[in-house]
Formats: sequence, structure tokens, C-alpha cells
Amino acid sequence: MAAAITVLDRLLEIGELFQKDMARAFSGTPLTPARTRVLWDLAHSGPSTQHALAARLEVSPRNITGLVDALEAGGYVTRSPHPTDRRAIIVSLAASAEQFMHQMQREHADLTADLLGAVAPADRPALERGIDAIAARLRELVAVEEARRADRVEAKA
Repeated sequence: MAAAITVLDRLLEIGELFQKDMARAFSGTPLTPARTRVLWDLAHSGPSTQHALAARLEVSPRNITGLVDALEAGGYVTRSPHPTDRRAIIVSLAASAEQFMHQMQREHADLTADLLGAVAPADRPALERGIDAIAARLRELVAVEEARRADRVEAKA
């Protein structure tokens, strides 16, 4: 007897489908999901120090340096000295990347509308509340587990 498909099964399937769609969309480009996250963050937050960018994306300074190096080599970002801190570097979207990100944002909005179009208008508010609640609960569970792991590491030290 086959097990019933759960909400978690569907959420995992949606995550996999988004990953496949992103891989297809960026096929033939130097963009990876991690590099795209950097561009998306810069498009929404504006120019940033590498340190702040790493903190927002929850990656190490070494990791953000590699991502920014690759994006700079591809012409997606530029680096400039910080105006008041000689140790800091400001990362900004290159002009061509700004156009690219505007197009990506339009496609994002179009996909959102297309996906929500599959849901009856009267059901959309409940769907959005449900998704928000699931995301909030998952963030809580992840935070609790991260705290437990940190406590275990600290106890071993």
C-alpha cells in the first residue's frame, strides 16, 4: 500500500521544481543559485559592504569573497573603496546587471501571478496565510536546532 502524499512531500516537490527551473533559466550563464542570491540581495538592498552582504546571506566572509570575485569577473558587480572605512569594500550591481535584475524581477512577478492563477481567488488569502505560517514555523524549528548544535559544540569545547 502506497503512503499518502503529505503537505511536506508537496513542499519538497515545489522546492525541487524551483531548483530545476532556476537551473534551466541560468543554463549557459556563469550564474549559480548562490551567485543569484547575491545579485538579488544587491538589487533589493543596494550597494553593500562584503561584510554586510555575507551577514545578510548567512555565509562566511571567505565564501562571499569567492562569490563576489566570480560575479565581478562576469561583469555583474563592481567593487569600490568604502568612503570612510579604508578596510571595507563596497559591492554594487554593474549597470548591465541592474537591467538583468529588473528583467528577473519582472519574471518573478509574472511567475508569482501565474502560480497564484492556479488557485481560486477566494482561496488565495488562506493559501498565503498558510504558507507564511509554515515558513515561520520552519524558521523557528531551524533556529532551535541551530541553537542546540551550538550548545553541543560549546559543551565539547
